Amino acid sequence: LSPERPLLMVGGHVASLPKRTLAEEECDFVCTGEGFVTVVELVCALRAGAGVDKVRGLAYRVGDQIAVSAPAPLVENLDEAVPRQAWDLLDMPLYRAHNWHCFGEPSRQPYASVYTTLGCPYNCSFCCIQAPFRSGESATGRKANSYRRWTPEVVVDQLQYLSERYGVRHLKFADEMFVLRRDHVEGICEEILRRNLSLNIWAYARVDTVKDDMIPLLKAAGFNWLALGIESGNQSVRKDVGKKTATEQIFATVRRLRDGGINVIGNFIFGLPEDDQKTMEETLQLALELRCDFANFYSTMAYPGSPLYARATEQGWPLPESWSGYSQHAVDALPLRTRHLTGSQVLRFRDQAFHRYYGDPGYLDFMELKFGPSVREGIESMAALKLERR
Repeated sequence: LSPERPLLMVGGHVASLPKRTLAEEECDFVCTGEGFVTVVELVCALRAGAGVDKVRGLAYRVGDQIAVSAPAPLVENLDEAVPRQAWDLLDMPLYRAHNWHCFGEPSRQPYASVYTTLGCPYNCSFCCIQAPFRSGESATGRKANSYRRWTPEVVVDQLQYLSERYGVRHLKFADEMFVLRRDHVEGICEEILRRNLSLNIWAYARVDTVKDDMIPLLKAAGFNWLALGIESGNQSVRKDVGKKTATEQIFATVRRLRDGGINVIGNFIFGLPEDDQKTMEETLQLALELRCDFANFYSTMAYPGSPLYARATEQGWPLPESWSGYSQHAVDALPLRTRHLTGSQVLRFRDQAFHRYYGDPGYLDFMELKFGPSVREGIESMAALKLERR
């Protein structure tokens, strides 16, 4: 669109495969880490007309070769380094919330997505979140904690600014895992209540991090939706990818959240390494029994930077030839094969599961009773759409 402007790519897959990205994409630079240090140093170098070889955390072209600079360290004090995002650079009226986030609400706008933490202390084998942080560890020569937090006061300063400046009420907390550290969760909730902000928030939690006494406080602060990584209906399949929660615990957490007035999004994955047709059916049956207010159905992708990607390349398993093949909804989507199933079989089941769930009469009746007939009609319209696949 603007050939004269330098283009930098930042993110998980480019941090994992910087040289391949530069070889295949029409960009000028690739960030090999999380970006904060790299972006500032790169902008300063470009403004000064200087070389970029001293910019840390950067991959770039030198003639027909690709150079990679020294890694950039992780930012450790988020309050000092990034106290507020540059919201004024965004056209805020363009953004709107997910449809389910505003079930029962008159409008999906204004909307914003914020972070209260960065990183994640877990290492699920299907997840690539750690990829941008690894080079930051090598910069310091020590094991770094990728999980870092803004203080509650700094977080809620930003929420108050968004509310007062742009009228934002609908918010996504984009943290990899918001409901994790009790003091962080309670501090933010209490600060929201102290400032009397009226918000509609959704965030991520784990089945085993939601404590009973947190639920009333979360609800009072405006957390109307929590997303849970349930992943599989088979306990052995879950354990194989680092999720050790028991099925009984899943049911209990969903029930407690629902009793506390918090809506639940269930995330389910088909085609995990130990999956076969029977265990994938168990996952769908668990989803139908839980009857979460909304459900996301994924097929397992060996995303660059994830342990599964390393395992797939070592084993010579088929991987997508194009980046679009990693997209869940792409025509050429290619999930990872399992020990028992091809990627095509996994994808076919995933698509069937989506329509079985959202076409289930019990689920549709439940949603109509809870949110009204217009929500049911919207879900039925969504479920009528068929993805084009190869």
